Amino acid sequence: MSNQEPLFKKIKNYSYQELKVFAGEIRDYIKTVVSKNTGHLSSNLGTVELTLALYRIFDPDEDIIIWDTGHQAYTHKLLTGRYNEFETLRQKGGISGFLKRDESVYDVFGAGHVGTSIPAALGIEKAISMANEKKNIVVVIGDGALTSGISLEAINQLKQLGSKLKIVLNDNAMSISKNVGALSMTLTDLRLNPVYREIKGDIKGTLETMHMKGLEHLLSRIKDGIKHTFLGDNVFEDFGLNYVGPVDGHSIKEMEEIFKTIKEFNEPFIIHVVTQKGRGLEYAEKDPAKFHSVSKIDPETGEKIYNDSLITYSKVFGNVVAKLAEKDTRIVAITAAMPDGTGLTEFARKFPGRFYDLGITEQLCTTFAGGLSVKGAKPIFAVYSTFLQRAFDQIVHDIALQKLPVIFAIDRAGIVGHDGATHNGVFDIAYLNIIPNMKILAPSSLQELANMFYSLLLYEELDGPVAIRYPRQSEYGILSEIIENMSRIKLWKWEKLINGKEKIAVLATGSMVQPAREVAAKYGLNMYNCRAIKPLDTEALDAILEENNLILTVEEGIKIGGFGTSIMLYANSRNYSGKFHIMGIDDEFSEHGTRMEILKDHGLDFEGLESTIKKLRGEMNAYNHGIRKDRNNITGHKLDR
Repeated sequence: MSNQEPLFKKIKNYSYQELKVFAGEIRDYIKTVVSKNTGHLSSNLGTVELTLALYRIFDPDEDIIIWDTGHQAYTHKLLTGRYNEFETLRQKGGISGFLKRDESVYDVFGAGHVGTSIPAALGIEKAISMANEKKNIVVVIGDGALTSGISLEAINQLKQLGSKLKIVLNDNAMSISKNVGALSMTLTDLRLNPVYREIKGDIKGTLETMHMKGLEHLLSRIKDGIKHTFLGDNVFEDFGLNYVGPVDGHSIKEMEEIFKTIKEFNEPFIIHVVTQKGRGLEYAEKDPAKFHSVSKIDPETGEKIYNDSLITYSKVFGNVVAKLAEKDTRIVAITAAMPDGTGLTEFARKFPGRFYDLGITEQLCTTFAGGLSVKGAKPIFAVYSTFLQRAFDQIVHDIALQKLPVIFAIDRAGIVGHDGATHNGVFDIAYLNIIPNMKILAPSSLQELANMFYSLLLYEELDGPVAIRYPRQSEYGILSEIIENMSRIKLWKWEKLINGKEKIAVLATGSMVQPAREVAAKYGLNMYNCRAIKPLDTEALDAILEENNLILTVEEGIKIGGFGTSIMLYANSRNYSGKFHIMGIDDEFSEHGTRMEILKDHGLDFEGLESTIKKLRGEMNAYNHGIRKDRNNITGHKLDR
């Protein structure tokens, strides 16, 4: 990236007045870039002063600072040599919206999913200790991320491992949506407890009037039991951490005093910093959840810049299940801190007694859904594809093994675009495909998505789990008409869309059906909407194998272990002698950019599909006319007999 001198070196000499002005400039820069490029807005507006104070006391060249997720790390990027490149945020070839080790030496541990910071820091701390090095290690983690299982598991090991981590808890009372659960309520109690706030003032006064022994004495008083008398138990100190806070996360001076003091201690600390999500931008302050992650907006008003005729799959899903829940009281919806993102806001409003937000706990959500299903409920766990990866064992052991009828509504399946590699949902077909008793569906349109849930929830007697995967995509449509036109469909049967003249069959699934259909129509190929990825429609497939000399499969997922692989294995078992070509995501992590830019890179747009089909047709014609004698030279996969 840039050779620009990191700004964290310069801000050490700024006055508090200059820092205040600079903080305003940073917020304005973040607002301008994010409103144009898309990205995480309100969470990053809340951590400006926190980052400035932290980097004035801890030196990223000498100390190790690990940020959780990246939702809160834009100021970190600006201060660590990427100020000029920040205009390229989330654009193809530009800087990532998350933390990437190959982007900067100051991104010590890459992250796009929450909860990884404390576990990684513990490992780094031990590695440094083994090398007889001494460094301050600071973790910045959000209150939502702290509730994830991996974070709590790591905190549970701090005392045993003799850790000296300094953990800065950025508490804005939200993760993406409002935080839930007992730990969230504990933080709320700490924020509001007047005795704690009095002790916070005591700490501040001690820092200003006494030397280190003053704080040592105060901490020992707390440890000796006075804290239990006046405050009750503090969960962090029970884990072996020294607790300091709450601290005003927008007072650089107050945070600096705390950071400067705890830096000298050879003990683990948690510094509870209270920030305001959306700070400094009125519309983001009023509705921080709405502006957590934004598409293109007017930077002055926050109004979205979009076409009113476009509807997302998430919106259709949420409204459809809310409508169906009126007909069947057994339908229950579950989310892992994503009611807005998954489209469940309407369901939560209508049926609060049948809606469960369990925080950032995908493993819990999965097994919780299994428990619901045991007693006759119809649970739907709405989750982004990339986040469901965290619950793989629960899907296998708790759901599929027991044949429990849990429905997984898998949003953001395939390429998501600007969020990049950590959020692309390209593995779900492959990792669900290998699990016995699992069924997988993929709609080719908004209407088919509605029809799938309509058929599944009102007519199917499920004998195990079902996953419905759908893309981060918008299409033209009228929501009321989609709901009114819901109808029962044959979920496990493929639909032949085009009767072609050539003996070439295109088998596409989900989001790839429409572009593949356009190309197939242009060249007179047989075209199928393969809505059922697992189980395969073997009746249709047997006929396809019999009637075609070339089969092309198209999916928006990783090729290895995906839909095309399943087709090939089945064809091989039937001694198919024709040719195969699989189109999908290559064995690599895709970078960030617009969704269409990344699909184009993988040849999964109209031009890419057309180019592949033209090449395959040419090779088949050459072979059929005897121009090529060597069958193995034909592009694609030759099946072993």
